[in-house]
Amino acid sequence: MTPEQAVQRLNVLFAHLWLVRTFLKHADEVQEDEAMLDVHRTIFDYVRATEPAYQRGDWAEYLRRARGKLSKLKRVAEFFEREYRRVSDHTNFQMAALSLSGCARQVEEVLAEVSLALKAPPAPTPDHGTES
Repeated sequence: MTPEQAVQRLNVLFAHLWLVRTFLKHADEVQEDEAMLDVHRTIFDYVRATEPAYQRGDWAEYLRRARGKLSKLKRVAEFFEREYRRVSDHTNFQMAALSLSGCARQVEEVLAEVSLALKAPPAPTPDHGTES
């Protein structure tokens, strides 16, 4: 996977994260819970951290920023998955927890895949030379 392909895949995942963020930002159930408020704020910070690099077309910087903040995204995904029931067990919260944890996992997978691709030696080119 090329860095550009990874960025394209990550942008789709970030769109899903943004919807979870928007839901949580406007959910009355979390407004008095500082730990829950941290979830949508962390998603905001994570997605927006990559934006300047995306606008410049700097895929290496985009991926570096996504990697650098991944632990924070994973932390809030694990927290929300574990704790959302204490504010509401409504289907909206169940789906938000599933979506957030699934996106965090897939972001990690994309970043691992592009890292492996960048470390792999180039594929050998077929020898189409003339015989001597």
